Amino acid sequence: QGPITGVNKEIAVLQCHGDCDPLVPLMFGSLTVEKLKSMINPANVTFRTYSGMMHSSCIEEMMDVKGGGDKHLPPVD
Repeated sequence: QGPITGVNKEIAVLQCHGDCDPLVPLMFGSLTVEKLKSMINPANVTFRTYSGMMHSSCIEEMMDVKGGGDKHLPPVD
């Protein structure tokens, strides 16, 4: 679309993928994360894979999402 500039280049991204996903192969997740790293600050891109996870979610993934929210979002009163 358009170039990513300014503060958007510093956005934190967590990309999660199951290693047994039959709909979106892990290879496509790996290619996507490399593309993201070429567009924004690669230090802010995290790619996590989950053993045995299909096209779904798992508790470990949800805990990683929560951790990212806790780290990057202001606390809720």
